[in-house]
Amino acid sequence: MTNSLALRFVAALAALGAALPAQATSCTARSTARTAALVELYTSEGCSSCPPADRWLSSLESAARVSGEVVPLALHVDYWDYIGWKDPYAKPAFTARQRRIAALQHARFVYTPQVLLQGRDFRGWGSSAFAQEVARINARPARADISLGIEPLEGGVRIDASARVPDPKRRSAAALYLAVYQNKLRSRVEAGENEGRTLRHDFVVRDWVGPIDFAPDGRLRDRRSLALPPGAAASGAGVAAFVQDRGTGEVLQALLLPSCPG
Repeated sequence: MTNSLALRFVAALAALGAALPAQATSCTARSTARTAALVELYTSEGCSSCPPADRWLSSLESAARVSGEVVPLALHVDYWDYIGWKDPYAKPAFTARQRRIAALQHARFVYTPQVLLQGRDFRGWGSSAFAQEVARINARPARADISLGIEPLEGGVRIDASARVPDPKRRSAAALYLAVYQNKLRSRVEAGENEGRTLRHDFVVRDWVGPIDFAPDGRLRDRRSLALPPGAAASGAGVAAFVQDRGTGEVLQALLLPSCPG
């Protein structure tokens, strides 16, 4: 191999390494110059039409973990619990968030399964329209920068998050949200619309914090621990972060960091 060819080979390897998501090899990650698409699935184990949407969200793992194109989150709501099956992953806070965003969009009701894409209702999630819209989102320059570091703890994870909003006009309405999620969850449903079924879930949010305000200079640093339920394995957990405009619901940037390797 000639010197010039060797130099080109080394440069190509360096460029490839720079393009790979940081979360693939370490416990830190940083958002890129392009916008990742935040996908929120509002779902419930008490809803008979939700399992196909749960499976669809699980199918986004490659786009989330490898390419960083999407940041999928499953938020289980509690308003189906009255039918007879109490969803073990549901939280009132997720129901409240769904209703707040519906109010921002002047929607008359909430429903499941509902997919929010970049903070807006998106009903074409099971079609080619989803990939097309994600491609459009990914092509946009990011309007916020996010960095994440995580350390597994007994009963949860310790998070070190920092973020920046460059545009002064966006800073006052911008807020950071953090979520710890789990993959490969499984439930045997014994009542309600899904009685007798075994349901599997990924990207299930188990703990959540936000909104976290930015300083007047558009910067933010936050260190905290988020909890997993008793007995939950940290090896199947990860952390997501996103910056959202609280006035419009618009998502400025999002980032996913799976659990530490090894």
